[in-house]
Amino acid sequence: MNEAINPIETARELATHANDIEHLQADMDKLVKDMEEVKKCLADIQRLLSEDRASKKTMHTVFNVVAVLFGGLVVAFFEKFVK
Repeated sequence: MNEAINPIETARELATHANDIEHLQADMDKLVKDMEEVKKCLADIQRLLSEDRASKKTMHTVFNVVAVLFGGLVVAFFEKFVK
């Protein structure tokens, strides 16, 4: 019932676990580095989208002003020449 603990087997298991832990730590370090890159990319995307929204608002304003001016010219043309 009382089995003897084999020190060689215990040392082998500890070495195996230590090796597994080193590999896991290396994988975690790589994941952390990749996550930082993803965060930077997301920040860049968010910045570009906010700039795009601002440029779209500017374009809409310019197009609206042009449309109003063109509409006014069309009305003036019809008032002058269609009587």
